[in-house]
Amino acid sequence: MSTTKIAGVIPARLGSTRLSRKVLRQLAGRPMVEWVWRAANQSGLMDPVLVATDSDEVAEACRSREIPVLMTSPNCASGSDRVREVARQVQADIYVNIQGDEPLLTPDFFPPLLSLFDRPEIHIATLAVRCPPHEINNPHAVKVVTALDGRALYFSRTTIPFHRDAEGHVGYRKHLGIYAYRKAALQQFADLPPGWLERIERLEQLRLLENGIDIYVAPAPRDTIGVDTEEDLARAEAELTARLRNS
Repeated sequence: MSTTKIAGVIPARLGSTRLSRKVLRQLAGRPMVEWVWRAANQSGLMDPVLVATDSDEVAEACRSREIPVLMTSPNCASGSDRVREVARQVQADIYVNIQGDEPLLTPDFFPPLLSLFDRPEIHIATLAVRCPPHEINNPHAVKVVTALDGRALYFSRTTIPFHRDAEGHVGYRKHLGIYAYRKAALQQFADLPPGWLERIERLEQLRLLENGIDIYVAPAPRDTIGVDTEEDLARAEAELTARLRNS
């Protein structure tokens, strides 16, 4: 991986439907997007690490904090489309799509994700953790089932696998929405039309599986809080405030 150029991209749309303006919401004295950028940048594995947005307000907030930013089209349908637009302007071998609503990320999330690319057969990678018991039946916590070699078999908002005999906890895994793509795989993904499974589950990674394109899953060091609600925001702020106090 030493000669591989890796770019980190944080898609940051201001008009979020579930929690408006969330990427600029303040958490422990910093906007959410800054926490995400700091974690990715401090990993030292990606250069550049930049924010991709269609919002002048987000761009100005980033520039005022010396965070690299690239303006992208307001017509991008998803974060992955925004990353592909960046790939047209920023040359790299691998692009990491880092969710702008994951403020609890830390630098140690990125080595397990990117180390998968030491295997030449891997073109797309993501992360998962053991699903906390209270999220097993939560449709907002996406579950993933993998083969023995780490290849994703399926992602779902429902509880998979179904445990017929219900004898204790079977080790459900929660997917964390951070992806890394080799450049050709990113292009291929963005060129595919949304599939049936993607539309019904509202999970764009299923577009890849429906088309026979493999995604490999690495273990993340711990769970995070993907911020979608005011409650999530409060929990994330409490965690970040505690981190600052302890540091």
